[in-house]
Amino acid sequence: MTEPQHTLETQFDPEDEYRPEPEPEPQPPAWMDGSLRIGIHTSIAGSYLNALESARKLGCNALQIFSASPRMWAGGPSRIPEADAAAFRARREELGLGPLVVHANYLINLAAAQSMLRARSIQAFQDELVRGLSLGADFVVVHPGSRGEGSVAQAVATAIESVKQATKRLRLGSLRVLVENTAGAGGAIGSRLEELAEIVAGLNLMQAAACLDTAHLFAAGYDIRRPEGLEATAAQIDSTIGLEKVPVFHANDSKIPLGGRIDRHEHIGKGKIGAEAFARILRHPRLGASPVHGLPGRAFLAETPIDDPGDDRRNVAALWELAGLKDQAPAAEKGFSMLTPAVKRKLSALARFSRSRQRQQRTRAAGTKPARRARSKKPGRRKRK
Repeated sequence: MTEPQHTLETQFDPEDEYRPEPEPEPQPPAWMDGSLRIGIHTSIAGSYLNALESARKLGCNALQIFSASPRMWAGGPSRIPEADAAAFRARREELGLGPLVVHANYLINLAAAQSMLRARSIQAFQDELVRGLSLGADFVVVHPGSRGEGSVAQAVATAIESVKQATKRLRLGSLRVLVENTAGAGGAIGSRLEELAEIVAGLNLMQAAACLDTAHLFAAGYDIRRPEGLEATAAQIDSTIGLEKVPVFHANDSKIPLGGRIDRHEHIGKGKIGAEAFARILRHPRLGASPVHGLPGRAFLAETPIDDPGDDRRNVAALWELAGLKDQAPAAEKGFSMLTPAVKRKLSALARFSRSRQRQQRTRAAGTKPARRARSKKPGRRKRK
């Protein structure tokens, strides 16, 4: 019987070579679906999860939070326990909220000329970024700071270098730094679009971008109230920063008139900018989120005051209505507000106590005794001898 012939295949076949599969392109997040994103700054009091639930109940599809106390250097732990962060990320995904914006501490001054203040600001900003990464935030917004006695050029250069130092040992991934424009009070830099553009350009390698506040723009002298002023401002944003580098707007009306250079927010449609102007802004094709003319995922986030229970819900509803998207807005929970009547009474009492303390301190500083309130005597009553 003839033995079967076996041959050893030694010829190289290119098809046999191992070819690693290319890394898949990262998919854009679900919130970048071309729909306009509207939200408000929500409170993390009690739990980070509370901020998400508040956004849901207020009819938002996006939100902004503080990751710690915004007016204290030591506003809490610099890190968030992973169990808390994981629960936050999971619940946010369930609710489909995005983008998530973290607003950095107000005390941070990245443009500071004083070395100690600058070092403290860099560390505080790095802590904000670490907490933002832990929570799965999309953006961290920071004010560029104040120049003090220094020049604008030096302050801009210092702010750029400070952000670089804060991000030096971090892997930001999809987290982006947004530098916010200012109203221009005092020595604050970033009130002029050219200054903000210079900072953003200096951070181009980390894909930093800008967050524009409507109240700050108006107070800085950009007349977004009039149709022709809005068109001129949009064109200037595009020629300096680039509209594609403005993924977030802070939607705030202004208590301050045009060019007043003071940051005072007002309810949507109730201030110097007005409802008609906000309708034009929210419906402007280049300022929206449509893939054709706008920027997918662009968000308008209110930072409006809550003077009375329900103000937060009403401001969110106003943005949806002025955008012409009232029928597409997520359902808000009837009667919900982050400010309850009980909390308002407590805040009012604290405000009265604070004003009383301030009066006492001014009186002591002046070296006089506080005036006693005269007791009113009832008519017809005399002191017996």
